[in-house]
Amino acid sequence: MIIRNVLKIRSIIHNAQQIEQLQQENGSFKQWLELQNAKNLEEWIKIFKKKFKFVGKEIVNEFLMSIGILKGAHDENCPIFAVILKLNPKWKEND
Repeated sequence: MIIRNVLKIRSIIHNAQQIEQLQQENGSFKQWLELQNAKNLEEWIKIFKKKFKFVGKEIVNEFLMSIGILKGAHDENCPIFAVILKLNPKWKEND
């Protein structure tokens, strides 16, 4: 258990360093995300696994849905869905 926790802590540090590097190279983490040409979750997972540690399908999917890159944060019958559509989320480009 201690070894796993140490690995997680090291991964958090590594991931933070990666974010800083991406910000320096691209102006912001958001700009780096926008430069990626991924169209679906599987492509995003590959991109994230090249840069970050302890990331997988669920983490990548939930993160990208929460910031509007991937569809699925709201059901189409949800009243918020119409509000989000007006904001032209990134996922709408690939829909």
